[in-house]
This record gives sequence, C-alpha cells and structure tokens, in this order.
Amino acid sequence: MDRPVYLRIVAELRDRIAAGELAPGDKVPSTRQIIREWGVAMATATRALGRLREEGLTRAVPGVGTVVAGPVRRAAQDLTARRVVREAIRVADREGLAAVSMRRLAAELDASAMSLYRHVAGKDELVRLMIDAVYGEEPPAGRPPRDWRARLELELRQLWRVHLRHPWLAQAVSLTRPQLVPNGMASTERLLRALDGLGLDAGTMLHAVVSLVNFVRGAAVALEAELRARTETGVTEDDWLSEHEGEMAELLASGAFPTLAKVVTDPGVDLDLDSVFEFGLRGQLDGLAVLVARAQRGRRPGD
Repeated sequence: MDRPVYLRIVAELRDRIAAGELAPGDKVPSTRQIIREWGVAMATATRALGRLREEGLTRAVPGVGTVVAGPVRRAAQDLTARRVVREAIRVADREGLAAVSMRRLAAELDASAMSLYRHVAGKDELVRLMIDAVYGEEPPAGRPPRDWRARLELELRQLWRVHLRHPWLAQAVSLTRPQLVPNGMASTERLLRALDGLGLDAGTMLHAVVSLVNFVRGAAVALEAELRARTETGVTEDDWLSEHEGEMAELLASGAFPTLAKVVTDPGVDLDLDSVFEFGLRGQLDGLAVLVARAQRGRRPGD
C-alpha cells in the first residue's frame, strides 16, 4: 500500500535537511509552496509541516515562519560581532535588508536583543559592518593585469559578483554619503590605481571611478526588487513572465509597438541582468578610453 502523500513530502524534505540543502535556520517550503510543488491540497501541506515539527526537524520563528531546527541554544557569551554580522547577511541575502532587525537577529541566534547591543551599536553600525564584510569576500588579484582596462574589468566584475550574491547591497550603499568601510575603500583604491599614470587629472579619475561603481550599483538595483517580490509572493521571475506571456503577446500583436515587437521577438536576442551589465560595462569603458587617449595626446578632457 502506498504511503500517504503527506508522508512522501515529509520524506523528501527530511532528505533535503539531511543532505544540507536546507541548513539550520533556513526557511522550509511554506504551505503555499508545498501546494504548488507537489500539487496537493492545503490540508495535506499543513499536515506535512506539522509532522516535521513533531519530529523536531523544524521550529516556528515569530515573524519568520517555519525554519529548520538548529543546534542547541548557545549562551549569550558565545556571541561575537562576527556571528551577528554573518547572521544579518544571511537574513538579508534571503529576504532583503528590511528583514534585518535586532529583534529578528536575536530570534535567529537564540539570544536576547540586548545581548546583541554589546557587539554592535545598532542597525546603522550593523549595516556598515555587513557592507565591509561582503566587500572583503573576494581577495584582490595577486598580480593584476598591466593594462588599465583589463584591471578595471577585473575589479568591476568582482564587484558585480558581490552584488549578485548579496542583492541588498545596492540599496545599502550610498553614493552621496559613502560608508567609510576599509574593504570598500580598498576596492576604490584599486580602481583609482588602474587609472593612475594615464595622464588623467585627479577630478577626472575620481569622477570616472565613482561613475563606474555607480553603474554597477545601478545595474544591481533590480536584484533586491526581484528578491523582495519573490519573498512576498512566492512567484519567481520565470513564473511571472510565463503568467504574463499571453498579455505581452497580445500587446505586441496589436501593432501599436512595431519596433519593440521586432526587437523582443528576434530569436537572437537574449536579455538578462548579466547581459545588461556586460553591455553597459563595455560602453562605460569605451567612453573612458576616449578620455584616456585624449589625455595621452597631451590634451585636457573637454578641450
């Protein structure tokens, strides 16, 4: 006799937990996600989640939902600033920066909110430490390319990868009031060093680097918006596109947007955030190359 459907769901989720695909503290699929993934009724999904709780594999976290049960509660004295920052980054990566609060982190770390304040002064300092930590994830190249353009590409692609891993970063970093974090300043130093000695004046060098960093940040702004939409609705980007495919086809077939229809229906067109980043990066560096060539001919930019 076949096992009840809810037990098959429990077995699959149990296997994911055992394999480490769902780590302690990770959210398990919600009832809505289980309904969609396994094609079952609400009662079946609810029963499966209840069985996991009964087995001690999951626990409910207020304001978060059902998560994989973690190790035994650690004493507050085991907390460190590094642990707090690491947990904050983990929460922000999954749910966005708005989900990070001292109360939420206290729940995730099984500690009191007051104990966290012994390690970080508050949300502003926490965000600054988070930014510094993620900027320092990838060490700089041991021997950077000699060509200025190749050096900039190396640094900017690394910065793009950091944004891809941490969608909240674009919203956290300020262009007008930059956070003074050592790892971020080191990145800026490497970018400036790539342009030093090319004949550009200080103002042009600084404007070029800030513009390049802001280009990466601007390209990454959509990342957190997508994360927030996916978290709030449970609908992925692909699901959303599929859901609106008919509406889009109808609009394009109306004849009101002939050029748009020609472009987006071209089978050779493949548009995503990475392709937009690469296209924009080439354009940014092509424009900068004009300034470099002009400076090396002994002319000031704008002459």
